[in-house]
Amino acid sequence: MEMNVNDKSDKKDRRKRILISAAAGCLLLLLYSMIFSFSAQDGEQSSGLSMYVAEKGVALVNALTDSNWTEGYMLEMAENVETPIRKLAHFTEYAVMGVLVYSFLRPWAQRGRKLYLITIFWVLLSAAADELHQLFVPGRYSNPLDVLLDTCGGIFGLLCIVFAEKWLQERRQ
Repeated sequence: MEMNVNDKSDKKDRRKRILISAAAGCLLLLLYSMIFSFSAQDGEQSSGLSMYVAEKGVALVNALTDSNWTEGYMLEMAENVETPIRKLAHFTEYAVMGVLVYSFLRPWAQRGRKLYLITIFWVLLSAAADELHQLFVPGRYSNPLDVLLDTCGGIFGLLCIVFAEKWLQERRQ
């Protein structure tokens, strides 16, 4: 039985689609694992991690700008930026999720409104599940605004990959 050129091309295309979906799926599982582990931290651990990142960020800015801030001033600044850093982390995690979900589904679906809506819905459900999980963690609570922020992050990631895909397609032509 002979394979014609189209059969070989179809097999190669299918392998490529499987590889892209598998890679995106594995990265998505790693991201879910990371998000779950952060959400499983109790309130004290979670706040401590955010504050640690804020303190290191303030110390870095102090060093880079050669400002010689006092310890008290740096602590006050860290306390002021801790919440924005936490929210930015949420936004970024879900922006990455938007990219990965789209990349996971894209090889099997035509680009368009339906694919975009499925991606956004997937991110929304993931964000809601994460907030639900936090209800059962001591010292944590669920915040519907975090679901909105996370979903906005997913939409941002989706927009980034869609525009990158269109830009690459235009460059090829």
